[in-house]
Amino acid sequence: MAEARPHVLYLGDWVFHVGPVFIETPFALETKDCDLHFYGQRLADALGRDADLTTMANWTLYRLAPGKLEEHLERSSALVISDVEAKCFHLYPSFFDRARREQKVVAFPDRLESIKNWVHAGGGLMMLGGWLSFSGAREMGGWRRSQLAPILPVECLVGEDLVESSAGFTAEVVQPDHPLAANLPWDSFPPIFGYNELVPRSDEHVIVRVRETGHPLVAAGSYGEGRVMVYASDPAPHWGLNFELWEGYDAFWRQALRWVSSAR
Repeated sequence: MAEARPHVLYLGDWVFHVGPVFIETPFALETKDCDLHFYGQRLADALGRDADLTTMANWTLYRLAPGKLEEHLERSSALVISDVEAKCFHLYPSFFDRARREQKVVAFPDRLESIKNWVHAGGGLMMLGGWLSFSGAREMGGWRRSQLAPILPVECLVGEDLVESSAGFTAEVVQPDHPLAANLPWDSFPPIFGYNELVPRSDEHVIVRVRETGHPLVAAGSYGEGRVMVYASDPAPHWGLNFELWEGYDAFWRQALRWVSSAR
């Protein structure tokens, strides 16, 4: 009998494009198109070779009924959070809709606390970078003071943490024998256009760092029975425009999935 494939819940990396926009008069503008696009398809394809995936946009996560995220986690070996601000987990539409308010106290279990408990029980968390990850642009990511912050192998900066360059940044492997880095063609790792600056909790957590700055690029740690992996840049464009073309891209993410999922 074939062994059941693990399940991965992938949150984030969906966008809604609007445009192009034409300005033909000072009194009006025309929008000619709109498109829902999944920037994470390349990563989903890599992970999907070894697992079944459920992908979810930030706005879908925000609208999830209480308890639904926990149901997804119950059947998942790994959780990917990529470019999702922490408030998507904390807030819920009925908090702002006066028509749906009732004269009673409203509260439900905190979703980030649920994720923390799930990791402690053996779940695997993959926290990936972007403008809304970690501290993010203008600290809009909001992860520095979140319930998940203490279980990450890195600390978030106070204020904006984006480090960007059109020349790109390259990778330097610190622990070549670690399962997250072993047997991969790091010599051909292409320039990435940015990353989130993070502070490692200890040197032993850093697997790969940014060659030009020494900041962590890949970090790993554990929490209870579970494991946590951090990739400080974006797995998708724009930061990851070249990264998606790397010959080691698929193998890197498949190794990451196996490592974080090994506790289950």
